Amino acid sequence: MTNTPANTARTDRFFNLPVTILIFASFMLGMSEFVVVGILPDIASGLKVSEVTVGNLVAIFAFVYAPCTPLGSALSARFPRFLTYLTLMGVFLVGNILCAFAPNYPVLLIARLLIASVSGTLVAISMTFAPDVTTDKYRTKFIAWVFSGFSIASVVGVPAGTWVANTFGWRVTFALVSVLTAVLMALMAVSLPRNSYPAKIGFLRQFRLFFDRRIQLGVADVVFGAAASYVFYTYLSPIIRDEIGVPERYISVGLVVYGCACLWSNLYGGKLADRGRGVEPLTHIRPIYCVQAVCLCLLAFASLVPAGGALLLVALGMLMYLQNSASQVLYMDVAYQSHPGSVNLAASLNSMSFNIGIAIGSAVGGLVNDAFGLMWLGPFGAIFALLAVGTTTLLRPYVSPVGE
Repeated sequence: MTNTPANTARTDRFFNLPVTILIFASFMLGMSEFVVVGILPDIASGLKVSEVTVGNLVAIFAFVYAPCTPLGSALSARFPRFLTYLTLMGVFLVGNILCAFAPNYPVLLIARLLIASVSGTLVAISMTFAPDVTTDKYRTKFIAWVFSGFSIASVVGVPAGTWVANTFGWRVTFALVSVLTAVLMALMAVSLPRNSYPAKIGFLRQFRLFFDRRIQLGVADVVFGAAASYVFYTYLSPIIRDEIGVPERYISVGLVVYGCACLWSNLYGGKLADRGRGVEPLTHIRPIYCVQAVCLCLLAFASLVPAGGALLLVALGMLMYLQNSASQVLYMDVAYQSHPGSVNLAASLNSMSFNIGIAIGSAVGGLVNDAFGLMWLGPFGAIFALLAVGTTTLLRPYVSPVGE
């Protein structure tokens, strides 16, 4: 391992090459994960399975992503960071290549599981590069932009992937992801810092972090918030097509608009995360969950007033990721303060929590869609938003101790 000084890549300019590459890495992870939402009908038609079956890929992906993220992050803390990061990117590349050539649904499922097993750990390791690629004053900005890579994927990647699938076939979409990933890995090899900070405590001892009540409530908060969104987001394309009445050829435009709302959500979430330290920023999200619950209930009437339904979707996109940076600040600050040997694990908790929420929300969405239809997805999502209100309320007594 090459011992590079910790501040080699740091400059006073935020968008330096290493930061830009780490944001682009999140973009690729997001595009690979979320593009299924945009090309769901194409995959279902191509593999001759139902849309619900393909929609289940989202839930299954998240069910694997969630446990692999903390396990992989805790384990990776004991190995050279740079080499571990590139190795996991190689696994991600192999998974996407397999998606492009999958002859049937079981093979596609295996490929998605392979991608899911490393994606969360890649995000967590990205977060640990912060002290080496930027300055402390840009900490929350870095967190927000790494998460925004996923939103940029929604704005650019998912609609572009949808257009490619509609024009050339869904397999070409995964081939495009594979080519871009290969280019990204080459850039990583020449620009990312090679210094490491191996964990000084045992593998199992890192998981003492989960016994901290602040961490438990923070995880629950993000799980419920993500589930609220993914009850309907998994079926966003069918909702735009069947409930809002947008013609098939314009669905990609609808996804771009929704993705722009999500991008704003992540970036503004970074500003919310600057309102205090530790637990405090996440407690400010409580009224936002209340607004989300109301919007989700109103989504049931989208087909009656399509224009109003379209505006509701934009509003829900703007609410979707506001908790991300605030929750990441909670996890990292609590770890630095009380569990310094578990920082790598703490960096993985937002990805883990969000994907547990994705898994639950997508699974519930599939059941609701099968039993009641698309119009009921919003009201069921509102139940999770109200649960998020409850967990955020339980966090409030912890504000002063952590903020001191």
